[in-house]
Amino acid sequence: MKKNILVLVLVASINVLFGQNNTNTPYSLYGLGVENKTATGGLTGLGNTGIAQSNPFEINLFNPASLGNILQKSFLYEFGLNGTYTTLKTQNISESSSNGNISHIAIAFPIKKDWGLGVGLLPYTKTGYNIDVENAIEGSTDTYITRITGVGGLNKFYISTGFKVIKDLTLGVDISFLFGSIEQESQIYTDSYVSITDQNHYGGVKLKTGFQYKLPTIKGIETTLGGTLELPSSLSGNQTRTSYKTSSGDTSVSIEDEVENDLDNFELPFTYGFGITSLINKKFTTSLDYRKLLWNDTKQEQNNESYANQSIYAFGLQYMSAKNKYDYWSNVKYRFGLNYNTGFLKISNQQIDSYFVSVGVGMPMKKYSNDNFNISYSYGREGTLENKLIQENFHKITLNLNFVGKWFDKRKID
Repeated sequence: MKKNILVLVLVASINVLFGQNNTNTPYSLYGLGVENKTATGGLTGLGNTGIAQSNPFEINLFNPASLGNILQKSFLYEFGLNGTYTTLKTQNISESSSNGNISHIAIAFPIKKDWGLGVGLLPYTKTGYNIDVENAIEGSTDTYITRITGVGGLNKFYISTGFKVIKDLTLGVDISFLFGSIEQESQIYTDSYVSITDQNHYGGVKLKTGFQYKLPTIKGIETTLGGTLELPSSLSGNQTRTSYKTSSGDTSVSIEDEVENDLDNFELPFTYGFGITSLINKKFTTSLDYRKLLWNDTKQEQNNESYANQSIYAFGLQYMSAKNKYDYWSNVKYRFGLNYNTGFLKISNQQIDSYFVSVGVGMPMKKYSNDNFNISYSYGREGTLENKLIQENFHKITLNLNFVGKWFDKRKID
């Protein structure tokens, strides 16, 4: 029965994930959209730290090496939901919106002792914008409006594996397949109406490797070091363009009908990250992560915009009393996190940075269970009001459900 329910949830989640990839930010106009900041388990409440996190009862998207610690005869499965309330501000006006998405679905299981495998599907980038641009008509004092709208994004399907090399050292590899499309429509309002729709399709493969090493316990402090490397990769693209013109007499004339063009490859940068996690007296867990994305090396520019090297700093703190492993409230986890991201996009020589603060709890679904219901709240800001740019303030609720099954137990027949 439990298996049937899981299959139904996964099928429904996949349908919604592909059909509902909502966001509303003008910064998703650039490149492939904004990165989907997804974290599994309780890591959202910990500021999206996780490079050195190794919990055998939770899936970790940040470092495939964590799969080397998965328990035998266990089967982990998880899906997440999030909802965001956003306010966009300029120097003169503000506008609010809300949206919700399924953030990810993932499973993990052991191949044999000290060797695990993980599979998952999640949005990789999200695009959503609606911008009006006023343009001057050459040789005239009149103007016309161009309305630019965009929807879509890329999805990520990954296969990862991690294994223990020696007692305290695990290594991991993650192969991600990126695919999806971004639709941009330009509507030009003059004495006639012109609509140009570009369907931009991208696809490619990305490779990540990672390690985790557990240091000797000193005075009740258990410390784990972690690191990741992501190799640069190219996403190939092609475009299908359709356009038509409507005159003042409501007569529509096709200008281009599904004209196909090749797009320049989009380059993803070389990325590295380091993390350190410490468990203090079985109660407090601290996490500190740093990631660097070398966008300068991709040498990509868009009109007056450019890409800059990106740094991400994250900190997380978790408390669990652990007084009695059979007491429900002793196993509830309380979380706090900070995250600062310098951003990779430069507009008007201004780098678009962001930050968020998060709090969360991880609650067992019942006594004596490793199944958890993780909920977190985040407040953050992206962008700036300087140089006539846009500032985005957001409130975000994240719900992650992770289950631990025992599907590989063999039943004994008397």
